[in-house]
Amino acid sequence: MKTHFLLDPAITFLNHGSFGATPQPVFEAKIGFQREMEADPVHFIQKKLPIYLKEAKRPLAEFLGCEAADFFFTPNPTQAINTIMRSLQLQPGDEILATNHEYGAMDRTWHFYCKKSGAKYIRQNISLPITSKEQILEDFWKGYTSKTKVVFINQISSATALIFPVKEICDKAQELGLIIIVDGAHVPGHIPLNLRELDPDYYTGTLHKWMLAPKGSSFLYVKKEFQADLDPLIVSWGYESLFPSESQFLDYHEYQGTNDHSTYLCTPQVIQFLKENDWETHAKSCRAIVLKHYPRFCKLLNSQPLCPVTEEFLGQMASIPVCTSKPTELKELLYSKYHIQIPVMPLNDGVYVRFSINAYNTESDLDTLYAALWDIIQTTDLIEI
Repeated sequence: MKTHFLLDPAITFLNHGSFGATPQPVFEAKIGFQREMEADPVHFIQKKLPIYLKEAKRPLAEFLGCEAADFFFTPNPTQAINTIMRSLQLQPGDEILATNHEYGAMDRTWHFYCKKSGAKYIRQNISLPITSKEQILEDFWKGYTSKTKVVFINQISSATALIFPVKEICDKAQELGLIIIVDGAHVPGHIPLNLRELDPDYYTGTLHKWMLAPKGSSFLYVKKEFQADLDPLIVSWGYESLFPSESQFLDYHEYQGTNDHSTYLCTPQVIQFLKENDWETHAKSCRAIVLKHYPRFCKLLNSQPLCPVTEEFLGQMASIPVCTSKPTELKELLYSKYHIQIPVMPLNDGVYVRFSINAYNTESDLDTLYAALWDIIQTTDLIEI
């Protein structure tokens, strides 16, 4: 499968989880839309773009298990969450219940909003190692109080690569009458997703990670009863539109000034590539590689697995706790000397080396990582054992 991708063969690429990697047919589809736009930018943007957007959303809606009228494209989940926060109208003392495993940009965004609104962001501790799904749920709901108004939860954490029981959290949050916001950045194309079954109030996910779309392709799904209350992040021609569509929700959010939408428009080619290459079979093989090698790396680094080594908690990536006081130096050494692209991420009181496995990877890539870590342990003081 590696021949389909544009990755540098000199690099052992174990960091699909950060920004993904795009196969050549999808990349060429994006360029095709850019060329078409440049041939007549006015006609393309004013006439063709609305049609192409509808065509792009139709297969994605089927893939996500929702209606095309209930989501719009965004460049990334950070912009999606900022859009939601702008409209929440929380009051001083209101609480947002999250975990201490959320993505750093999300934490920062909530802290910014809370300083403005007087609300309080609760990073509820999820203790490690995980022993069971029930333990996660018990830990999480300890943070609930009478002041809780919003539940914000990542479905797959970034630094620790753990799959969270989001369906159970959504169900209970609904019983409690809470607003439910799910950060599913790592989910589409990684683990099964059906928004009708999950039933969150808001859900954002990326296409440019595990779905293999070009960079800057994500979406924000909003349940129908919340759509009228969602203000646009950028006010543009869709507000009080001279030519309104059947959806004010989409008018407000789908066009926010001149931009290059080619990344969004090639979504049908993204889904076609996944189908033609039987991506679920590849994903299954990748998950098996992760489960096989995760204990091996934990043993090498003298650390404990973060969770039971099963598909309930791990998908196509895994994080190994590493004892180092110099995570940045360790990451840079792995890249500069050993030509391995892999993140080394601090979170709370820990540091984690996270490897991602996709169809272009083989077990030999993990052997390369293993040998590099072994050499670093033997020849430097970057890793303490």
